[in-house]
Formats: sequence, C-alpha cells, structure tokens
Amino acid sequence: MDHFNKISELHEAFGINPPENPLFSVVYGEQDMCKGNNKLEFSSGFYIIGFKKLKSGSMSYGKTKYDHDRGSLSFIKPLQKVAFQNVMLEEKGFLIIIHEDFLTGTVLYNEIKKYSYFDYEVNEALHLSPAEEDIIWNLYFNIEKEYHNNTDELSKSIIISHLDSLLKYAQRFYKRQFINRKQLTGATVTKFNALLVANLEERKTKEIGLPTVALMAEKLNISSRYLTDLLKEETGKTALELIHLFLIGEAKNLLTEGELNISEISYLLGFENTTYFSRLFKKEVGRTPNEFRGSFLN
Repeated sequence: MDHFNKISELHEAFGINPPENPLFSVVYGEQDMCKGNNKLEFSSGFYIIGFKKLKSGSMSYGKTKYDHDRGSLSFIKPLQKVAFQNVMLEEKGFLIIIHEDFLTGTVLYNEIKKYSYFDYEVNEALHLSPAEEDIIWNLYFNIEKEYHNNTDELSKSIIISHLDSLLKYAQRFYKRQFINRKQLTGATVTKFNALLVANLEERKTKEIGLPTVALMAEKLNISSRYLTDLLKEETGKTALELIHLFLIGEAKNLLTEGELNISEISYLLGFENTTYFSRLFKKEVGRTPNEFRGSFLN
C-alpha cells in the first residue's frame, strides 16, 4: 500500500494534472480512475472530501466497501486506508484534497477534528437531496474559483471560509439524514438495547469485561462514531452514556434485591474493580451504592 505525503503524488497516481498548490487542490470532472483491473490502495497526510455518483467500480475506507449507488458526499481523514478500483463516475464529481499543513494557523486546524463524520465508514456516506446538492456544488465552485485565481494574501482565508461552510452544511445534512431514517434509527436503538441485555447474560457464564461502544458498533456493523451520532440524534444520549445508564439501572435492581454484595454486583456487571463501579454509580445516581441500598433498608 502506498502512502502519499505530497498531493502531487496522489494526482500522479490518479493520472490527473499536477496541483496548482502543493498543500491544497480541487479535482472536477468525469474522471475515470483506476481503469481496467487496476486498484489504487493508499493512505495519505490529507483530508479528502469527495462527491461522486459511481457508474461502476468501488471504493473503500474503514472496514467496508461502497459500490456504485446514488450520489453521496464522503469524508476521509489523514492516515486512513483508502482503495479505489475500476472507478467510473455516472455524473461529474469532485475531490477536495487538503494537506494538514494547509490548515495550520487557521480556524479549521482544530475545528475539522471535531466533525465525527470523518470517522464514519464508507457505507455511511452522506446522501444528498437535490437541494442539498445545489448548496454543496455552489460552495465547491466558489472554492474552485478561488483555487484557480491568481493567489494573493486573501486567497487562503477565502478558501478556508468556504470549506468551513461546507463542513457545517454537511453536519446539518447528516442530522437530516438521521431524521429521515428514523425507522432505521429506531431499529438500531432497539438492537443496541438488546445487545446490552445479551451482553449481561453472557457475563453470567463468561469472564468478559464491560460492554464498549466499539463492541456494540462491531456487532451492529456500523462505525463507533456513526453509532454514537445516530443514538445521540434519536435519544439525546451518546452510546457510552446509554451503556452507563443500562449498567446503573441493572446495578440499582441488584442493590434493591439485596442478594449480592457491592463487589459481587461490580464483578457481575463487568467492572474490573469496585472503586470504578462505585465512582460511576455515584456520578450517575448522586449516592454511593451502599447509600442507595441503605435507603431501601431504612
């Protein structure tokens, strides 16, 4: 697998013209990448934003593959493994390639790291409505126009401003996508809760630790960040918060029954030590496990 430190190296691998800026480039058109049986597999030091409607072929990043489908907006972060094979576009698409160094000293240097969709799997790409496509294309053309203009002291800040808007719109559109898929989202919440119950039952016969967001996401075949954002949109709680609420709910029930001591309850729920269990319980309930149990005994 290749690793590209220079944007010019990625352009060369795609067989397209060299970039006009060594740290930033845009690619527009009906590019046929990796024709025939060729496959380009790489990682890079760049953020890549791409809009495409694949006519044929596939691309992948994370653990999954994206086959040709309707148009979608994808977000790739530095050092992420990416693969393109036999890619032909149904319609014109674009790539925006941003070297990490291009963002140094700008508002986006830290802000871009906050957008969780850069950690989504490829099959969790953003599917745009026609109206949303228009907004994204207008922002892209504004960026492209500035990219091809004669560079001056304001060029970079103008590009950064348009990029910032594009990322914010993507955040808004993802929220719309979660809302539009409420049936799917609701099913995911139900499956998530069922997995927590199954995990608890499994711990009664096996020595396994606490349920983690990564474990739940793997069983649901989605990325951890997508699971967290989806649950947050539907329930107002993150995946980790929901795991904690489930464990504390089970702890309350066991404490009320009074058959097990604090250490036994802690072990049964998967905590490595009683101290961590007691600290989490007090954080969520406002009382220690002993204080909670005492309130029922009294």
